[in-house]
Amino acid sequence: MGEKNKPLILLTGATGYVGGRLLHVLEKKGCLVRCLARKPEYLQARVSGKTQIVAGDVLDKDSLKRALTGVHTAYYMVHSMGSDTDFEDLDRQAAWNFGEAASECKVQRIVYLGGLGDSSNHLSPHLRSRQEVGRVLRQFGVQVIELRASIVIGSGSLSFEMVRTLVERLPVMVTPRWVGVKAQPIAISDLLAYLVTAFKGEFDGHQIFEIGGTDQVSYGQIMQEYARQRGLRRYMIPVPVLTPHLSSLWLGLVTPLYARIGRKLISSIQHPTVVQDDSASRVFEICPKGVKDAIAEALQNEDKELAETRWTDAVSAAGPQRNWGGVRFGNRLIDAREVSVDTTPEQAFRAIQRIGGSTGWYFANWLWHLRGFLDLLVGGVGMRRGRRHPEKLRVGDVLDFWRVEAFEPHKRLRLQAEMKLPGRAWLEFEVQGNGARATIRQSAVFDPVGLFGLVYWYGIYPLHSLIFAGMIRGVANVAMKDEESDD
Repeated sequence: MGEKNKPLILLTGATGYVGGRLLHVLEKKGCLVRCLARKPEYLQARVSGKTQIVAGDVLDKDSLKRALTGVHTAYYMVHSMGSDTDFEDLDRQAAWNFGEAASECKVQRIVYLGGLGDSSNHLSPHLRSRQEVGRVLRQFGVQVIELRASIVIGSGSLSFEMVRTLVERLPVMVTPRWVGVKAQPIAISDLLAYLVTAFKGEFDGHQIFEIGGTDQVSYGQIMQEYARQRGLRRYMIPVPVLTPHLSSLWLGLVTPLYARIGRKLISSIQHPTVVQDDSASRVFEICPKGVKDAIAEALQNEDKELAETRWTDAVSAAGPQRNWGGVRFGNRLIDAREVSVDTTPEQAFRAIQRIGGSTGWYFANWLWHLRGFLDLLVGGVGMRRGRRHPEKLRVGDVLDFWRVEAFEPHKRLRLQAEMKLPGRAWLEFEVQGNGARATIRQSAVFDPVGLFGLVYWYGIYPLHSLIFAGMIRGVANVAMKDEESDD
């Protein structure tokens, strides 16, 4: 199908978690996508060359008309949960504007992601608002396909990050009643499959589909399964009373959530969010995963995402690199550094490629050997393995107590640690540039396991900071000396 004959899709919420993932899926499928964003500059680096970006706001009807012109299907992925004002009023007004503009622009279908919950019960304001938005959108004559979901399990999702941080940081947890309330989590990959099918499928009139994984479980059971897969032993002590306000303050202390979001989230998870209408299983040819497989997929995909993402880019997006203790990317802690040298990228990478073995680590080699000796004492491999060749490397090679995990000649070297650690660790070098100037990026990444892993990282970070700073200076100095000797 030519580009002119492809239906145009409008995607809202492309800077959000689900919307961002959906954008990449639609692009990979060759769909013609237009993104609505209040700040288009935030999306410029995330979209393919064929994807359009238009400035607009769901509270500005004129901007919606411009964005919806020529659109066949629109994804409505907007909510005001993070607002400190009356988010129900904002959600209601935004949905009204969107539905009205979609009708005027003759949009054929709106796909809306809402929330599970029995509307006959007294729902939380958040769940109540999510379902009200669907009702508002259905008032304007445009077909609405509403998917109602519960907890989304995927690296980076709000609920999964809350579970992860609680389990990683707290060996013993005092758990309020809401930890035992049933939900029906869905893996992010399955949710995306439903969203794509909702665009491509044939439906009669408005439809509401309740979607979820195969398991109905509590947050407590999700945390226990996460702990099992991470090899952690965790204890939960139930308490009869812990108000949403106190719970949100508690979450704010130990998780990435701030109190306002935490309060709204907890008020929602006090209500069961399970599938009661199984019509989705008959209409969609999708076999969703259970909790065990969803968590395993989230952890596996996080490794893949981290490998495919430049860690220094993640650091720059998160804030200044001078923060003590590094910054977070998912569950990882990162120390990222960069230096520019007056030499070719190939010459700069030669210094990196010779690292370890008899060459050493370019700074404080006695500390590296001390670390290797301590590793031997606890049954590790130590520094005695050296390296196969003084200059050549390939994936799988041993490098002292590291192993080469990725290698791109003249560009990139990533090492995975094989010493004894309360977690996993990587060391990566990247070289970019052209002509006679190169930029060397060095990233040390640690994935801590439990509280001891965090204590380990922060306890020795001052020493690590000294070593990492000295190492990248050493790499730069060797690269410059090699350049001078070649001259």
